[in-house]
Amino acid sequence: MKNIRNFCIIAHIDHGKSTLADRLLQSTNTISEREMMDQVLDDMDLEREKGITIKSHAIQINYKHNDGQEYILNLIDTPGHVDFSYEVSRALAACEGALLLVDATQGIQAQTISNLYLAIENDLEIIPVINKIDMDGAMIEEVMDQIIELIGCKPEDILLASGRTGIGVDGILQAIVERIPAPKGNAEAPLQALIFDSVFNSFRGIIVYFRVLNGAIRKGDIVKFVSTDMDYEAAEVGILKLKMTEKKEVSAGDVGYLITGIKNAKEVKVGDTITLKNNPTQEMIKGFQEVKPMVFAGIFPVNTDEFEELRDCMDKLQLNDASLTYELETSQALGFGFRCGFLGMLHMEIIQERLEREFNQTVITTVPNVSFIAYTTKGEKIIVNNPTEFPDPVKTDRIEEPFIKAQIITKPEYIGNIMTLCLGKRGILLNQSYLTTTRVELHFEMPLTEIVFDFYDKLKSQTRGYASFDYHPIGYRESDIVKMDILLNSDKVDALSALIHRGRSQDFGRKLCEKLKELLPRQQFQIAIQAAVGAKVLARENISAMRKDVTAKCYGGDISRKRKLLEKQKEGKKRMRQIGNVEVPQEAFLAVLKLDD
Repeated sequence: MKNIRNFCIIAHIDHGKSTLADRLLQSTNTISEREMMDQVLDDMDLEREKGITIKSHAIQINYKHNDGQEYILNLIDTPGHVDFSYEVSRALAACEGALLLVDATQGIQAQTISNLYLAIENDLEIIPVINKIDMDGAMIEEVMDQIIELIGCKPEDILLASGRTGIGVDGILQAIVERIPAPKGNAEAPLQALIFDSVFNSFRGIIVYFRVLNGAIRKGDIVKFVSTDMDYEAAEVGILKLKMTEKKEVSAGDVGYLITGIKNAKEVKVGDTITLKNNPTQEMIKGFQEVKPMVFAGIFPVNTDEFEELRDCMDKLQLNDASLTYELETSQALGFGFRCGFLGMLHMEIIQERLEREFNQTVITTVPNVSFIAYTTKGEKIIVNNPTEFPDPVKTDRIEEPFIKAQIITKPEYIGNIMTLCLGKRGILLNQSYLTTTRVELHFEMPLTEIVFDFYDKLKSQTRGYASFDYHPIGYRESDIVKMDILLNSDKVDALSALIHRGRSQDFGRKLCEKLKELLPRQQFQIAIQAAVGAKVLARENISAMRKDVTAKCYGGDISRKRKLLEKQKEGKKRMRQIGNVEVPQEAFLAVLKLDD
C-alpha cells in the first residue's frame, strides 16, 4: 500500500486539466502513441465537442520513481464547470491528494477557489501547479503571488508546467509520489469500499467503480451493498486502465471496478458501502453528501406512447450521472413525463443532449424553475417544485424563494456592468475586495430564480468573458412570487406556466407573448395569446387567421355566388373557433429559455 497514490486534478473550467492528464498518461507510457489523442479520458462525444469534462474519469498509471521503486498512481480527472461540482466532490472522496491547477494567463478564478475549499474540507494534500507557462500572456510571478496568498504555501512548493508541451510533467509526477500520503487502511480488516461512480453496459449490466478503504475484494466473493442490503456475486473485479483490466483481487487503498450482473438501476447507490456477506464491516463510510438539485424542469416524450421507454433511459442515465433526480409528473398539455432536478442550466442542456444522442429520445423540456416553499394560512408548509403545485393565493400566507451567495471575480473595468446586471436581477451587494490591482472579487446575495435562465451568458457578454462565477445556496427568504399562466384561446397551457416575482411578471409576460406570436403557426381562425396572473391579463397578442381563398373557383359570374361562399366560410370559422385546437411546436417550449432583454 505504501506505493499507491490516489489523486485528482481540480481547476476552473478551461484551465487545462484534461490536457495535463493526457501528458501524465503519455510520459508514463500508460497509453501507446497509437491510442493517444487529445482529451483521451473524455470518452463522450459531447465532451469533445464542447471541450469540457462532464464526467470524472479514473485511470491507473504505473510510474517508476528516481528511487528505483514502482508506484501505482490512481488519477481522477474532474470537471471544472460549476454545474458539475457534485462530480468533483465525489472524486475528492476517493483521493488523498489533489493537483490544484491554475492557468498562467488567467490566474485564480471563482471555481478554483470553491474546488480548493472542497479539497480542504476532505483533508487532501494540495499540490499547486501553474499551467500554460509557455503561452505568450503568461503572468507567472503574479499568479504565484495569488496562489501563495490563497493557500499560504512557499514559492518553491508551486510547480510550473505546460500541459500542451509537456514541460514540468516529470516534476509533477515526483511531487505526487513525495508529497501525497499513501492511503491508510488495513488489508486484513473486513472489506469496506466506497462506490463513487457507476455506468450502465447493455451486455454486462451495471459496472460499479469503487475505492477500497479496508480489506480486499476477490473474484467470486459474495458482496453486500450496505444501504440496499442486497447480496451479489463478484463476477469480475479489476482496475481501471484505459480499458478495464481484470484482476484476481483489488485490495485496500486501490481504485477498481466490480461487475455483478445487476440489471436494476435502483439497486446501486453512489456513496454506498460495499462489504462481504460472510464478514461484514460494522460501519458505513461517512461524509458522502446528498445531491441538492437547483433547477427543476419537466421532461416529456414527444409521443405519449414512448413514456415507458423514456423511463428506462432515465434510469440508465441516472446511473451514469448520480446528480440527476427525477419523479413522475403528468401535464394536461403533454401527458405523462418526469419532473427532473438539475444542478444548473448547463447540466439540464447536457442531459437533454445525452437523451437524444445516447438513447435516441426526442423530448420536450418545460420552463425550468427553482423550488419554492409556500406557507398556508393554517401554517402548513408546501414545497413547490412545479407551477401546477402552486397553492391558491387566497389560502397562502407567504412564499419563500431560495437565495444564493454569488462570488464573481473580474477585472476592475467591468465592475459597473456587473453591478447593473446583478442589481437588475434583485441582487444585494455584500462586499467587494481587490485580490490584486487587476482582479476584483464581488460577493452578492441573489435569488436563485434570477440566475436560472440566462445570467451566466449575460455575465460573460457584459465582461467579454473576463468574469468567473460561482455560487452556493444560503437558504430561503420571503418573496412576492406569483404564478403566471399562458392562455391560448382562453385555454391554459400548463407546460408554459411559470412562477415569477410580481415585479418582473408584466415584462416577462409581454416578451413571452411576443415570442409565441412568432413561433405558433397560423391557423384558419384567430388565436389569442394571453399572459395572466390569476384573473388579471397582463399581456395579449393576436395571431390573425389564415384566409383560404374559397372564391378562387368563381371566375366571372354573379357577385352573389361569391358572397354565398364567403358567408358559408364565415359560419365554418365560427364553429372552428369553438372547437379549434392550437398546435404548439416544440420550439415554443424552448423559447421561454431564450427570452432576450
